[in-house]
Amino acid sequence: MKNTRILVVEDEAIVAMVIKKRLMELGYVVSGIAATGTDAINKVEGTFPDLVLMDIMLKGDMDGIEAADEIRKRFSIPVIYLTAHSDENTLERAKLTEPYGYILKPFTERDLSSNIEIAIHKHRREMENDKAVK
Repeated sequence: MKNTRILVVEDEAIVAMVIKKRLMELGYVVSGIAATGTDAINKVEGTFPDLVLMDIMLKGDMDGIEAADEIRKRFSIPVIYLTAHSDENTLERAKLTEPYGYILKPFTERDLSSNIEIAIHKHRREMENDKAVK
């Protein structure tokens, strides 16, 4: 499902650029990069990506888990966490936001691509099922 538009939420500029480059090499379209939770929500509102890759630890008042929860509630856009954090407390908080994936850094292109493809497929099926029920 190439041409998928992805918003990258990462507060470390160099890491964000590496992720953007890898996504583009895989054939995805990067709709933007956000460095804070608030910026992520604003960019989702303005660009309506197909998926959000979300770091958990972000600068500012809102971490990635809070931002992902808001994005899910307001926009129904799938979120995949891309993070170095896998402690029990973080995982428990993240699970409550119903993410479509959880990738630990460092990651491979295969991890990234397979998680994105599964998340997009699952989200589209859910949307189709919601329409069929209505």
